[in-house]
Amino acid sequence: MPETIRIGDYVRSPAASGLDATGYAKISEFELSDFLTRWDSLHDDALQVMPERIHPTAQIHPTAIIGENVVIGPSVRVHEFSTVRKGSVLAAGVSVGFGCEVTHSFIGEDTVLGHQVGVGHSIIGTEAHLSANLVIAAISLWNYDMRFPVKEIVLHGAGDEPPYRCTTSQFGGLIGDHVQTGSMITLGPGIAVGRHSAIAASVCMGSAIVPAGSVVRSSLPEVVIEPRRI
Repeated sequence: MPETIRIGDYVRSPAASGLDATGYAKISEFELSDFLTRWDSLHDDALQVMPERIHPTAQIHPTAIIGENVVIGPSVRVHEFSTVRKGSVLAAGVSVGFGCEVTHSFIGEDTVLGHQVGVGHSIIGTEAHLSANLVIAAISLWNYDMRFPVKEIVLHGAGDEPPYRCTTSQFGGLIGDHVQTGSMITLGPGIAVGRHSAIAASVCMGSAIVPAGSVVRSSLPEVVIEPRRI
């Protein structure tokens, strides 16, 4: 398990989204946990310097809901009954399909979210394609009260190495440039997927690092039921 995760090894910085004077213009230079720690303040700073938060070329359906502190770049499309919540950035050319929910996430240029996609507290790269009915969860099930999460999100490797600590109790995933997914997928909380990887339908996976150029498939493991330890 790496001691550091550099965002630039997964996601490139936006080039044409009007974010030049903001921290998002250099997102690829951040170490992941450092960015997650500073994300709220970086976003607040961005809001102060951007002349317009919603670009005039963006197409937003009248039934969509857009949070007050959301940044929407050029040529973005947000389709029917979708919600883009606080702290989110949709870079140039992003398409958000029918019935999606994006919360406190950065979506890279020309990325497509299919219909009924839920993304929380995540960083998604350029020209990714997330198909229908995919969820990137951001809060661990193992909190005593999920309304008030305190359990830190970590990424576990395949061996016995110490986990990578995200320094936050809310983090979904770092999804690399050009990643493609099938439908009916649940990722996170806490996942990093390398560039040009593909995730097949019905995969459920979290707390993992997927190397660039990988293919992930569902293996239908045996179901285990055991007492819950609180």
